[in-house]
Parts: sequence; C-alpha cells; structure tokens
Amino acid sequence: MAEKGYAVGRTPEGQILMVSGAVPGDVVDVECRKKKKSVWWGQPRHFREKSPHRQEPFCDHFENCGGCQWQHFSYEAQLTYKEKKVRDNLQRIGDLKDFEFLPILGAEQTRHYRNKMEYSFSAKRWITQEEIDEGGDIENEGGLGFYRSGSFEKVTDLDHCHLQPEPGNEIRNFVKKKALELGLSFYDNREHVGFLRQLLIRTTTTGQTMIVLAVGEPDREKIDALLGALKETFPDLDSIYYTVNQKKNNFLYDLDMHHWHGEKQIEERLGHLSFKIRPKSFFQTNTLQARRLYDRVVDFADLQGTENVYDLYCGTGSIGLYLARNCKSVVGIEEVGQAVLDARQNASDNGIEHAQFHLGRVREVLTDAFQSAHGVPDLLVTDPPRAGMHPDVVDILLQLKAPRMVYVSCNPATQARDLAALSQAYRLVKIQPVDMFPHTSHIESVALLELKE
Repeated sequence: MAEKGYAVGRTPEGQILMVSGAVPGDVVDVECRKKKKSVWWGQPRHFREKSPHRQEPFCDHFENCGGCQWQHFSYEAQLTYKEKKVRDNLQRIGDLKDFEFLPILGAEQTRHYRNKMEYSFSAKRWITQEEIDEGGDIENEGGLGFYRSGSFEKVTDLDHCHLQPEPGNEIRNFVKKKALELGLSFYDNREHVGFLRQLLIRTTTTGQTMIVLAVGEPDREKIDALLGALKETFPDLDSIYYTVNQKKNNFLYDLDMHHWHGEKQIEERLGHLSFKIRPKSFFQTNTLQARRLYDRVVDFADLQGTENVYDLYCGTGSIGLYLARNCKSVVGIEEVGQAVLDARQNASDNGIEHAQFHLGRVREVLTDAFQSAHGVPDLLVTDPPRAGMHPDVVDILLQLKAPRMVYVSCNPATQARDLAALSQAYRLVKIQPVDMFPHTSHIESVALLELKE
C-alpha cells in the first residue's frame, strides 16, 4: 500500500504500477492512465484473483469520495501495513537499529471517530458512473460533501458519512435541503461565485455540537434565514457561528468568526482535563484515540514530579497539560497566536498554574537566554507538523542535551529523518505507532530517546 489509497504492483516485465482501488494480494488487469518517470498510474479493469485482505466498503460513497482511502482493506491488514510503514521509514531513511518496536496501537472505534468535519458546497457535484449508466436526464443541483480526490471543483454529495457521530449527518443533510428550498447558490470554485461555501461541524464526547457556516457574501438576510431554520429544527445546538470568506481559497482560520447563537465555546474532555473548543481551536480530531496516544507519552516520559518539561510545537498545550500533574513545570512554545491563547486559557480552566506558553517559532524562541530564564529541561516533548523539525531546531536540541525526549509525529518519514540527525547525541529507546485515522493511510508514532552517556 502507498499513500492516498494506492496499491503498488509490478507488471510481468517489472514495470511499477500505482493502482487505485486495489489492495495487496489482488491480481488484476490494469488500465494505465498516465506515466510519471518510470511509474504507471491506473485503475483495475478486471480482477483475476481477489486478495484475502479485501473487504466490501461499508460506505456507499467510498469509490467517489476523498474522505477515506482504505475501506476496501480489512482493518487488521491496515494496521499491519501502517506498522510496516513506520518500521520501513526508520530503517530506510533513518538507518536506525537496536531499539524496541512496540506493536501498533489500533483504534477501538473505527467509525464515527472524528470530532470535527469540514464539508464543502459546490455548484457542481460529482456525477457517478451508476447515474451515467442509468441514462436519462441527470440533475446537477450542486452538492455538499468532500471534494473528490484529484478534483478542486466537484464534490461527492454525501447522504451518510461514517466519520463523525450524529447529529452530523442530520445537520448536513438538512442544511443542503433547506438551502435549495431557499434558493441559495452553492459556490463555484472555478468562477469564484456563489453564496454557500463551507459547513464545519464540531462534536464532543460530552454531547455538545458547534456549527460554523462559511458564506461568500455578507448577506445577513440569507444567513439568518438558513441559520434560523437550522436552530428551529435542531434547538439543542450549543453554538452557532458564521464567517464571510471572499478569498479564492477555502482556509477559514484567518477569518473573523461571528457568533450567532448559543455559547461561544463547547467543552471537550480528554482524560482528566477539560478543554474549551472555539471555532478556530486546534484540537486532536480523534478524542478517544488521542487519550490513548497521550497515555503512551506519559508512559514514555516516566515523570517523578520534580521535572522541568519543555513542550515544543505545543499547539493548544494539550500534551504539556496532560503531563503537568506529573512534573514540576511545563514550558510550551507555539507559533500560532490563537493556539497560544487557547493553551493559556486551557491551563487556567484546569487550575494548572505551573504551565506557561510562549508565542514564536521554536528555532527563534529557544535561545540561551530562554533556557536561562526557564531552566534546562529534564524532559523535552516535541510534536512538529508533517514537515518535521527545522534543521536549526535539531541543532539546538543537540546542544541543549535534555536527558530524555519524547517525539510525537504524524509523518514517519520526517520523524525518521529527524531521529537520524538526533542520533549524534541520542539513542532511540523505543517507538510506538498509533492509528489515529482508521481507513486512511495516515499514521502517528511516539518515540522515546535518551541522551547517550
């Protein structure tokens, strides 16, 4: 298996094929669509033999939707290949040896596990092959769902999505139906016209729901008509916002959020902590599995209550605050301003007075003066973005020489690269893959490093 749901195969002549819709063990005739360098890309046209790992997708939209890539692959096999992905990167990229590789921590809940979904309106929905085969006139009234893989303007119009618990599907389907009744236009991503752009739904394990509606025009009459109908039909909604996006991109987190109804935030619980979730809050998307990941960080950290902990790329402070009851102090660094404000608020809400959070890039903030002011860390936790740590940060950590380090990663390739660079001063003790996103190719992993003597 490769990224984005492609299976990797070879022709009898040895040519490499990247095949969508296949899984390891399939024997297939492939229609090749394009060639990049020495690799062919294609789709199955006839299955001569089906893999024992193949299963029927549980979602009717699977073949046309970009939300999941591996529903046709048994979950046991998914875990095997995700674990292999982490192991291969450590060996091939990091050339790392003599460490403990713990079995992958699979998700106990493989459906309805996401607490945040962001759906897109489109004036053009994807027409399925079944609709074409049926013939006759095909209505294309627009859609609300996910962009089809490889498309920036056509969405797969969703009836039921298995990623988020209810009332997510009920809300999404109602919003689309009511929007059509009100004659509201859906956004055209090519022409950049249209009123309705996105619908963000947040749910929590405490049973609360937040809605954010993104529109392309500041027309309060239309906004109030749609949100009023939503509130009337779903009177238990805890929080409703809207935002006006007149940019050509769909990024929402640099926009003003306008509070329309209910509370200004909803509450989530992660183990012994509570978190206030706002429209722009950065928070782990899989709450239940995040707790298991954080518990593993706690195990690796092995804190005794006297330690000074640095939390790099700390986001809203969730990992540092999760560790706080086991250490003397937590010092977080994060470059996103809103995340730092959330981290400070989260510390206050949970009565944690020995945690502080600083705004800025890690490589610019983590200076000698900063270390003098906050003390040398006994434990360093780093959870960088997919690109991994900047080389300057790696150099700083090699000079800092914290006795122990826990590296949390959402990208095994960049983690392996960074671990190889850190091996000048650190020994990789053990690593734990954690599956946060079932039915996708994504995998997280937690590594424990100790300073060499």
